[in-house]
Order: sequence, then C-alpha cells, then structure tokens
Amino acid sequence: MDFPGRDASQRVIALDDVSLDIRKGEFVCLLGPSGCGKSTLLNIIGGMLEQTSGTVTVNGTPVSSPRPNEIAYVFQESTLFPWFTVLENFRLALKFRGTEDAGWRDRAMQSLTAVGMEQFASHYPKQLSVGMKQRINLARGICVGSEVMLLDEPFAALDEQTRMVLGEDLSILLARRGKTIVFVTHSLAEAVFLADRIVVMTARPGKVKASIEVPEAHPRSPDFMLTDAFQDIRKELYGLLRDEIRQTVAAMRQARDAQA
Repeated sequence: MDFPGRDASQRVIALDDVSLDIRKGEFVCLLGPSGCGKSTLLNIIGGMLEQTSGTVTVNGTPVSSPRPNEIAYVFQESTLFPWFTVLENFRLALKFRGTEDAGWRDRAMQSLTAVGMEQFASHYPKQLSVGMKQRINLARGICVGSEVMLLDEPFAALDEQTRMVLGEDLSILLARRGKTIVFVTHSLAEAVFLADRIVVMTARPGKVKASIEVPEAHPRSPDFMLTDAFQDIRKELYGLLRDEIRQTVAAMRQARDAQA
C-alpha cells in the first residue's frame, strides 16, 4: 500500500507485502511502532481504504468498500451523535444497516447489558465519561450483528485501570459471542491480555515480522497478567519491537533534520 505525493520523493510506502489469514472467531492484535501501517491495514480490511495491490476477502468475498452488515468499526474516539440518546444512537445504527425491526429496542438493551451500561440507555453522550462512551461503542458493534469487529486503539485515551476493565469486558464478550476481532494497539500488556494471536509489524513500510500465539482461553482473568506465561510473551514482543522502534525514531529525527 503506497500513498503518492506531489513528486516521487514524497511517495510513502505504508505497507509492503503483507499476508495475513484470520480465523473465524479469532482475536488478533496488530502491534508495531508508530507509523508502521497498523491503522492503514485495519482500514483496508474494513473496506474504508482501497489497497494499491493485492486482495482482501472476508468469508471468501472480496472487500472493496465498507460492508456494515458484516464488519463493524470501533474508533479511538466516540462516534455517538451528541443530539441523540444512547438508545436513539443504536436505533440509527440499525436503521443505516436496514435491520431496524420491532425488536430493535430489545437487541439494543441486550447489547448494553452485555457491557454493564443498560442504565444509561436514555442518557446523552455529553452525560457520559470517555470510558462509558467506549463501552457503548462496543455494545453498538455487538448490536448491529456484524461478525467482524475492527477496533482502532479504542482504549488509547483511557487511564490504565479503565483500560483493564474494558479489556476484561472485551474478553468476556469474545467468549460469549465468538466474534472475529482485529484490534490495533501500542500496548504490549494489552495485546497479551486480549489476543489469541499477536501480529508484530516492522517499522514502515509495515511488514509482518512475527505472529505470536497466546495459549490462554477467554474469558481471561486479571490474574493471567501475573503468570510467567504472560511475562514471557511480553518480553518476547519487546525483543521483536525494540529494533523496529529504534528505526522509527531514527527516521523521525532524520525527517525533522531535513526540514530544519
């Protein structure tokens, strides 16, 4: 995947020869240094960005544009409409997908209950904290019934305690619903705690450097973070990423000096 500039010197190659298979019901974390193409890859999988070469398929069907009936997206920032209540936001999401029916309210409430937010169904987004909004964004992804969920650093703006609680929620949801999840993060601990498999990417242009399995069943307890297995995987990830991070920092300094 490359982005052309005004001339050849400004061309940016974001991804290079990335090949990735994701199993149905698998939780995959994309982990890599800043600017390595993690979000670009997620946008390509979701049909929000057209790749310059190669193909993407979901259930054997090529992806060339957004497919909201099959793929739900949860962004880093809340995408709730501020002038609608939480429940009205859910109804609108279902209406956009053409799946609004007589049972939409029950579906919405069941999804909110799954993340412990049912008591806030009549609240407006401005009445909710950042963490509460992200729980509701997750619930909305569940409510619309998409089999695939793409999450682009959804917990990045949250404090560590809230991130861990939402991580537990997500692990429980995966165990109950069996959705296929692709999750972008910069956090090594978050990746190990959440993922069935962690895809480690190189510095730009992003390539798949390693694929690390996490042999721990969902739902996961916070006690998992205290185990030797957790720490060993985290150390392995850091070892894989250390040189990539150094390369990224060096490239940023070089670009800064060139502009000076």
